[in-house]
Amino acid sequence: MVRKPAVAGTFYPNQPLQLQQQVQHYLQQGYPSSTIPKALIAPHAGYIYSGPIAGSAYRALEPIREQIKRVILLGPSHHVAFHGVAAPTSESFETPLGTVPIDQQALQQIQDLPQVWLMDEPHQAEHSLEVQLPFLQTVLNEFTLLPLVVGQADAHSVAEVLEQLWGGAETLIVISSDLSHYQPYATAQQLDLASSNAIKQLNENALDYESACGRMPINGLLHLAKHRGLQVETVDVRNSGDTAGDRARVVGYGAYLFSEKPLSETTSLEAPS
Repeated sequence: MVRKPAVAGTFYPNQPLQLQQQVQHYLQQGYPSSTIPKALIAPHAGYIYSGPIAGSAYRALEPIREQIKRVILLGPSHHVAFHGVAAPTSESFETPLGTVPIDQQALQQIQDLPQVWLMDEPHQAEHSLEVQLPFLQTVLNEFTLLPLVVGQADAHSVAEVLEQLWGGAETLIVISSDLSHYQPYATAQQLDLASSNAIKQLNENALDYESACGRMPINGLLHLAKHRGLQVETVDVRNSGDTAGDRARVVGYGAYLFSEKPLSETTSLEAPS
């Protein structure tokens, strides 16, 4: 009942010491922020490409590492086509840095939602969730995990899942997504700027297939963030041409932090009419 790592040794090192040193390097090199995040968006490519940008997102967790006890992690499905949101039956997820227990109580909170399925197949080879775990294991103390792979799902369906799991200061929401894919460097910069502006404006209708592979979980977060009055900070936007690849065909990466602010009035989470 342990989900074994699928991309250790390819997307990131499979030796614990080397992996931890690499993650700590990216955290130390990340851009600092004063934002205390309730949620974040981080990329999920191979570490040599996206690790520096992911480090900028996870560095913001260091001041609150002791208060976070539960992580809700959502990412897109790259290998299995399905409708809805897939939760695993595993009891824990493993990386070279150890195992993280699945939060069974959190899973029970969403099991009755019609868009949620217990399916291991989308998780087996999926890297979008796995590559986030070494960062979480390095920057946080002990925590439980609810990893969810998002298939075809509209923003309201994803937001409904997040609303059930929102919790308090003990709960962190992580959305795993890269930005534009396989564009020339200058084109990628333009596309990623537009995507960053949409995220900053909590515009769930502006992201499409060209914008981000994780647009469906992102759009769900944006939908809920708008209702909850969250503020967004763009911490880092670069692409593989800036980190470890040539500039003829690049992949874009962004790090975004979402923080809570007092609401003047309570808003309800309603499906679009």
